[in-house]
Amino acid sequence: MSSFIDLGVPAKLAATLAARGITDPFPIQAATLPDSLAGRDVLGRGRTGSGKTYAFALPVIARLAASGTPRRPRRPRALILAPTRELATQIEAAMAPLAQALGLRTLTVFGGVGAGPQISGLRGGVDVLVACPGRLLDHLQSGHVDLGGVEITVLDEADHMADLGFLPVVRRLMDATPSEGQRMLFSATLDGGVDVLVKRFLHRPVTHHVDSAAEAPIEMAHHVLHVRHDDRFPVLVDLLSAPGRSVVFTRTKRRAKVLTRQLNAAGVPAVELHGNLAQNARNRNMAAFSGGTAETLVATDIAARGIHVDDIALVIHADPPVEHKAYLHRSGRTARAGAQGTVITLMTDDQQGDVRDLTRKAGIKPTTTRTRPGDSVLAELAPGERTFRTDPTLTAAAATETTAGHGRNGGGRPRSRQRPDAGTSRASTGGRSGGSGGSGRSGGSGRAAAATAHKPARGAAAFSAGTRAGGRRGR
Repeated sequence: MSSFIDLGVPAKLAATLAARGITDPFPIQAATLPDSLAGRDVLGRGRTGSGKTYAFALPVIARLAASGTPRRPRRPRALILAPTRELATQIEAAMAPLAQALGLRTLTVFGGVGAGPQISGLRGGVDVLVACPGRLLDHLQSGHVDLGGVEITVLDEADHMADLGFLPVVRRLMDATPSEGQRMLFSATLDGGVDVLVKRFLHRPVTHHVDSAAEAPIEMAHHVLHVRHDDRFPVLVDLLSAPGRSVVFTRTKRRAKVLTRQLNAAGVPAVELHGNLAQNARNRNMAAFSGGTAETLVATDIAARGIHVDDIALVIHADPPVEHKAYLHRSGRTARAGAQGTVITLMTDDQQGDVRDLTRKAGIKPTTTRTRPGDSVLAELAPGERTFRTDPTLTAAAATETTAGHGRNGGGRPRSRQRPDAGTSRASTGGRSGGSGGSGRSGGSGRAAAATAHKPARGAAAFSAGTRAGGRRGR
């Protein structure tokens, strides 16, 4: 296998990666780096979690450092467009150490936060600008940024930008960049809108397909749990009270909020992520999830792309998604970069036809099991001792979150850590451990508590209402 240096990555950047524990290129990196480092336009197709960020971050940093063009106020030298604030933040976090190693400066721009610091950063000069389309267009129209000096442009998750309706804005931004600059586009699919971008803005691109966007990774195990309406919440509590990080997807913003509150009341620390949250709430919740205060994230499809937190062992579709692409993107929060992961879809009697069509179109053959709270299959899917605890901070936050206008860009959040209180109450013996939940430990203890202490009256009735897979979605 080729090393990063073999592929042409400068030694300083390879050393920076090695210091972060990254030594072996992923397939999409090995395929694209020789062309992107040589300055060619690149079209890369690969599913989420395949390592696309470093596939474009490395050539952007390397080529900017080699070009020697000085920083100038309001004129970024490279532009990376991302559909959501979360993804923009994570791209910048991955690029910042690489940029610092070669004396370059990065900046993120997205909505939902004050424009002042962004304007100041642009005025001070920046090499790499990572931006969501809507807020960047605002700055462009206000004269706070000039894209005429962009040497390299990257479109990441281009298909998701199309899904969110950003393509007209993206075209306006791309038209403001020099046509002779290098351009790279990365996408899980090349549907109509994305293909239009490719034909209009990429010049004789070298195309690399490293995996099929219509297939789930082989490291991902898929299960459908056929449950009664009234059993959905107790089954969910049983799965989520096992050790390890989990992401639970709901169809609407309200259901995410309600379910988060119910889980916290049941002793399963959880935080929510959806488009109605104020920016400070998004920051706090993502910090709690990534830092371990809450090992469960309840989200709408806003988190189906661009959210990368290590060691997510379990993805649960509490509401089956409408489209198979959404199923694959949601499921892609686990089994990333070759890791193992489990995906569970909760299905009631009236959802059988929808789920059957969904999995067929997604190209998967899940194991389907009819189950009740306390069944042994739940311990097999989510191994480990069941523990229940109450974190007053999370419980209060879940009860009092306020909504705010969430801008035109989607999301994106910095992080601040908060830690659980030392004296948490538990409904079973032993502390809740971290990790991926794949330890193979017995999961028997505590399931009875989940089935009896958290009966449907605590919230399962509300959770079970209106759950057809083909219903209206919210982000």
